[in-house]
Amino acid sequence: MGMYVNPGNGGFRRMLADEYVDKTGLISLVNAVIGTPRGLVCSTRPRRFGKTFAAEALVAYYTCGADSRGLFEGLDISRDPSFGDHLNAYNVVRLDMTEFRGVADVSAEVSRAIIDDLRAKVPTAGAGDEGRVNELTSTLADYVVATGRRFVFVIDEWDAPLRERRSKASQEDWVFMLRTLFKNFTFTADAVAACYMTGILPIVRYGTQSSLSDFREFTILRPSRYAPYVGFTETEVEALATRHGMDMGELRRWYDGYELSYVDKATRERRVVRTYAPFSVMSACESGEVGPYWVSSEAFDSLRTYVDLDFDGLQQSIVQTLGGASVRVRTGKFENSIHDVASADDALTLLCHLGYLCYDATTSTARVPNEEVRSELANAVSESRHAEVARIVRESDALLRATWDLDEEAVAEALARAHDSGCAPTFYNDEQALRAVVKSAYIAAADHYATIEELPSGRGLADVVYLPRRGDPAPALVVELKWDRSPEAAIAQVRERDYPAVLRGFGGPILLVGVTYQRKTKRHVCRIEET
Repeated sequence: MGMYVNPGNGGFRRMLADEYVDKTGLISLVNAVIGTPRGLVCSTRPRRFGKTFAAEALVAYYTCGADSRGLFEGLDISRDPSFGDHLNAYNVVRLDMTEFRGVADVSAEVSRAIIDDLRAKVPTAGAGDEGRVNELTSTLADYVVATGRRFVFVIDEWDAPLRERRSKASQEDWVFMLRTLFKNFTFTADAVAACYMTGILPIVRYGTQSSLSDFREFTILRPSRYAPYVGFTETEVEALATRHGMDMGELRRWYDGYELSYVDKATRERRVVRTYAPFSVMSACESGEVGPYWVSSEAFDSLRTYVDLDFDGLQQSIVQTLGGASVRVRTGKFENSIHDVASADDALTLLCHLGYLCYDATTSTARVPNEEVRSELANAVSESRHAEVARIVRESDALLRATWDLDEEAVAEALARAHDSGCAPTFYNDEQALRAVVKSAYIAAADHYATIEELPSGRGLADVVYLPRRGDPAPALVVELKWDRSPEAAIAQVRERDYPAVLRGFGGPILLVGVTYQRKTKRHVCRIEET
């Protein structure tokens, strides 16, 4: 077994020795395109979303010189008709690009590592081409002839060299090397059966053109048929919760929220996969308690950098997402570079790829997916160098306390400051705009409440209901919004239509909060009653 060429199945064997959630159905998707022009696949998703687990399964399945049948017996792929057709049938090149961190010339180092591995087994491979541009491809081609097997490439974290602050020339050389391997018509057709790349960012673009246009890309924004394999599904997490005695509701609150949609090829129906962050779920099950496992100090520093970017509309959008709103994002111009962020839309698109926001392709909007991400994003914003935005986040705690204390004047003043902050909607002329201000101002509510808009209750829809988390002593809040009417009218509507009816089983105190905006006086007015 080599280090990079035909490395065996030891990595996957170690994974099976621990608690393994079966995602081997992914292999059948690659089997379906192997040996075809569609056999070049790039599947990207956020860090700690199971990229390496997928790579190790593919390596163990395809690599020749190993007997992996027993490892896959009973797993999903073993029930697929293609299971025996490709099992241990190919030469495999396995690259984990994080191993090449700090290397000045990535492409040269990777080429030399592969060539040395190949020549350790077939010394004559590529003979006569030493030092030439085509040395790597000629060595690979000779190896195919000598062994009678084409290559399957499995490249984990393909974009790691592009995410680091290395020279532009080194980054371009790495992309050029990939083009040499997978965009060389004769070599690729003769020597490459398939390539599966994982990473965080999609393939880098120059303007509108992909640098590796022959790859089929499946991203966290548009995962298509790879959606069930991006993270853990609801059914898989429910099984883990039962096995470990975990509260499924808490796992859902902390780690759910990445709702990935795709069209089922067989039925042509659109399906939605509720996706959980695998590392966080497994960490919670192992420790017995939920918490922020996915984040790290390195990721937090990067997050704070992007939150601090000085683009018009970016701070407004981030504050609105923290308040529970979805914001519109134009993803089309993003060039898939972590360093070349040129607009607010680019920054929000990048946050989607990094997993800090969840993108809805049907509405072209993004939102904060869950409690784990929300808490980290709130921390980053509170430390932002944008003083006005950081002030709003800090003042939200005071607003919440004022609401609990029935301090109507303080609540109205806080809402006015939130509106004047620049994070309010551009057009402030109806109850929907007022709702956006209220949700932005009540960012701190997410620490205590689940936010529900237009909740059916009594004989109508309550505008916004803040329902306390399980075990939290905070009172429930029923918020009714009015434009150019009195707050008393808002409270009267809540009582008349019996909006608190849906909360009668709640068992704790309920506060009725009427919020209005008077256009003539340009004042927010609030009334709070306990029921």
